Amino acid sequence: MSAKPKTIDEYLAPLSSEKRAALSELRKTIRSIVPKAEECISYRIPAFRLDGTVVAGFCATVRGCSYFPFSGSTLGGLANALQAYGQTKSSLHFHPGTPLPASLVRKLIKARIAETKGRK
Repeated sequence: MSAKPKTIDEYLAPLSSEKRAALSELRKTIRSIVPKAEECISYRIPAFRLDGTVVAGFCATVRGCSYFPFSGSTLGGLANALQAYGQTKSSLHFHPGTPLPASLVRKLIKARIAETKGRK
């Protein structure tokens, strides 16, 4: 991606159809879970800000797609539910042909929101 995207639509536009479809579906899922969240670009990737804090994000990678809770502890707290996915401390990896289930995205977002409320 050469130019810095200013919107999620700009980010998604140049992606392959498979990655664009998977991430567009993830976008819809996130919007349904946190409809009051503001769409933004954070660290050059699509993200969702709720009450001033980024609570979810995603990106296309060379090998597939990734989900970001924007926290180094959210994924660790849900380790049992995430065993089927590749991950780092702060990102969850999935193949565009096998999107993240909405129920899992809901758990991830609820855990992240709980973390943010605990810091305020």
